[in-house]
Formats: sequence, C-alpha cells, structure tokens
Amino acid sequence: MTPSTASVVPTGEGRHRTGEGQHRTAEGQHRRTQVDPLAALRAPGDPPWDVYLTGTVFLDIVFTGLDSAPVRGTESWARGMGSSPGGVANMATALARLGLRTSLAAAFGDDHYGDYCWDALEQGEGIDLTPSRRVPGWHSPVTVSMAYEGERTMVSHGHEPPPEEPAPDRPPRARAAIASLTPGRRAPWIAQAAARGTRVFADVGWDDTGVWDLAGLADLAHCEAFLPNAEEAMRYTGADCPRAAAHALTEHVPLAVVTLGAEGAYAVDRRTGETAEVPAIAVEALDPTGAGDVFVAGFVTGTLAGWPLADRLAFAGLTAALSVQEFGGSLSAPGWSEIAGWWRRVRSVAGQDPAALRRYAFLADLVPDDPVGPWPLRRAVPTIGFRRPA
Repeated sequence: MTPSTASVVPTGEGRHRTGEGQHRTAEGQHRRTQVDPLAALRAPGDPPWDVYLTGTVFLDIVFTGLDSAPVRGTESWARGMGSSPGGVANMATALARLGLRTSLAAAFGDDHYGDYCWDALEQGEGIDLTPSRRVPGWHSPVTVSMAYEGERTMVSHGHEPPPEEPAPDRPPRARAAIASLTPGRRAPWIAQAAARGTRVFADVGWDDTGVWDLAGLADLAHCEAFLPNAEEAMRYTGADCPRAAAHALTEHVPLAVVTLGAEGAYAVDRRTGETAEVPAIAVEALDPTGAGDVFVAGFVTGTLAGWPLADRLAFAGLTAALSVQEFGGSLSAPGWSEIAGWWRRVRSVAGQDPAALRRYAFLADLVPDDPVGPWPLRRAVPTIGFRRPA
C-alpha cells in the first residue's frame, strides 16, 4: 500500500456564529488547511470530524535560551519567550496543522487567559470548540516551562477543575479519538466512541502509584493503538527491553507503538504480524515541550490515511523532530509548510545517504513542490495581548 495523494486546497475562513462565539465548521476548517492528507478517502456520510479529543487546556508560558537551570536566590534571563495554549491543546493543534478536522472538548476559564486560549485554538488553528464550555469564576490553569540543555523544567498552577467532566455525555462522530489513560480510572466517553466505530489511540502518563498494572488501564480494551514511551512500556509489561515490551502489549491492544527517544520508535501490529522500526532524525533540540504529542498526531494522521506502518513511524518521528527545533508546545507543532520545506532542503544537500532519503520518499506524493495559498498557516499569537499589524 502506498500513501494516498493529498490534495492542496484553497484557503477560506468558513466561520459562522453560533451563540456567543464563533465556531468553525468542518468544511470551513478543511478549506483553511492547504494540504488534506485524507482527501482521497473522503466520502459523503463520513463523520464530520477526523479526530476528537478531550482534556485540560493550560496557558503555557515558555522561556528558552537559558544557559542552565535557575539557581536559588538569583535571577536568570532567558533569550526567548512565548505564550500559547498547552496541555491537551498541544495535541489538538498538532492534529489541526496536519490537516485533520479536529474537535476538542475542554473547560475554559472566563478570565483573560481563557479568552486567549479559546481564540488561539478556534480562530488561530481552526479547531472546533463546540463541545467545549466556558466556566464562570474558574481560574485557567497555567504552566511555566523553562528549557535548557535540551531538557525542561515546569511549574504549574491551577485550581480544582470544574465538577463536570469536560467530555460531553455523547462524543461527536469522528474517525478517530485520542485518549490519555489514567490508571485505575475509566473515562466513559472512550467506550461510547469505540462503540460508534471511532478508532481510539491512547497514551498514558507516569503512574505515580508505582503499581504499573495494565489491568488498571481498563479503557485499553476499547483502543486500537497504545503509544507509551520505552520506560512506561517496560514497567507495564515487566519486559527487559522496549521491543519485547511492544510485543507483550499486543496481547492487550492490536497495535503497540513504543517511542525510544533518540533511537526512534518501534511498532508491532498484532492483526497483520507486521513490525517496524525507524531511527530518530538527529536535530539540535531547542525545546522538547509537546514533542510526544506531535509524534502521536503524526502517527494518527498516517494511520487514518492508510499508510504502511514504517511510513507512519517515519512521519511521526519527522514531525516530532521538527517541533523540538522551535520553542513552545503548540507554537512549535509543524504544519505542511515546514514538512515541505524540510523535504526540499534535505534533497538539495549533497552527499545525502540514498537509503535515508528513500525512507522519506513517500513525502513526494504528499507535499506540493510549489506552495499554494499563504504559507505557513497563521499561528497562535506568541504573546498575550500582542496585536498583529493590520
């Protein structure tokens, strides 16, 4: 199987007013996106959304260019700074920039931070926020991230979340959903989505309880794919290496993808018996914030487009590599303009390894040689309250 040829489509706003806010239609978002990786697969009667997800949106304030970690009792100056929606917004933004029609359910405070995040996601990125809601009197969660030496340190603040779960009682129809599993806790919407034919991709956070019991991830039974990192995969399975852990995970989920850090990623598909391993692209990392979310978004994009497993891993790794070269979680998520620019650039460099170039040859059918419309796409304003020139 080869990747479906993506279409390049004209831009357009396509917004309509519903209630007090502006909500972008699926078609409006599609028209705004220049490359549609699912163009060849779309048909009447398809779900209105390609991907649905839910979670907590943070306001991220990112400082970069620090020479070292802040030292107690001193003042440190950063050479770079940006603000953007974070938390689940990192994943939603990465999906939308890759051309997927994305719907997000989240709670937003009614403070200026909430206003900023709502506007950046809906109007800046074309993400559908119809399932989301504003919560009067709730302080928007905030994370300050400091990036140095390829690592990051974060400080977060937030009040207790609203008592109502941000996910609606009945999630919207979508081709896929991305869920972050919590040990020992079910999320009813996951089973509901899977029962309606939505393909659920899951990741997981660190198990602070130290139990690392797969039985505690009950919603994994409703998932098509599970994408932990190497340490998580080995702890959950008891395997002594990430690749063995990936095979063990396929006893619980059809497709296991284990990220290996600087070594790349390894995947096993139980249904086909296929395995794939793709090395990471060596880059100079400025800020790793959100790179894992970008990797998942790239893999979901390739899966929905029907690409071979190795191509999906390569694309996911490429998008993650591009993201760490910029600062900020959602600010750094690459779009097709960045992917096309990278592909043109690596082919122009003399002495490239032909085998390495062939690994990414599938991009030739996906990215245009000559960009159509305004490239890159409009990004979220990197500073709160900063006005763009008219």
